[in-house]
Amino acid sequence: MSEKPYHHGDLRAALLASAEAELADRGVEAFSLRAVAKRAGVSHAAPAHHFGDTGGLLTALATAGFRRFLACQHQREAAAAADPVSQMLAGGLGYVDFAMERPALFRLIFGSARLNRDDADLAAAGAASYQHLVDQVAALGGGRSDVTAAWAMVHGLADLLISGRLAGLAALEAGARDALVMDLVRRVMP
Repeated sequence: MSEKPYHHGDLRAALLASAEAELADRGVEAFSLRAVAKRAGVSHAAPAHHFGDTGGLLTALATAGFRRFLACQHQREAAAAADPVSQMLAGGLGYVDFAMERPALFRLIFGSARLNRDDADLAAAGAASYQHLVDQVAALGGGRSDVTAAWAMVHGLADLLISGRLAGLAALEAGARDALVMDLVRRVMP
């Protein structure tokens, strides 16, 4: 199969979209620049031109992933009441929503050793996500141990769901699953 010329105004965005699709289909272990280029319909040199190497592309994808992760939480929070308890619960639901909708990206941003953790953009995006949780816990009067407890609870729950360890919970209708997630988050609120 020959590569097709690519005609688009934002090749970087197209490569990131192809990278996310490749990650979802093949996982981080089989992820390659060549496969992303083929999926995007561009020369195999195009991803390297924009991102340097596989680690650079995965790091850029993780940076975008953290931003989408935070946006997913904000989306749930926008639909919730403005009080701190409702906002914290909504943030937890957004966290789980993101993991279930994009499990490969979720695993990449939180666990991949292939990322350049020294990258300033990645560090800033990750710090913004963490600070969001810190701010929510602070609004409830909690401290550092409360942040750790809330993060561990929601992250562990999300990871168990996407790993298939809580198949019964994952199979629940969205409303029933949300109610259970909110009950668990309430248990670790300050």
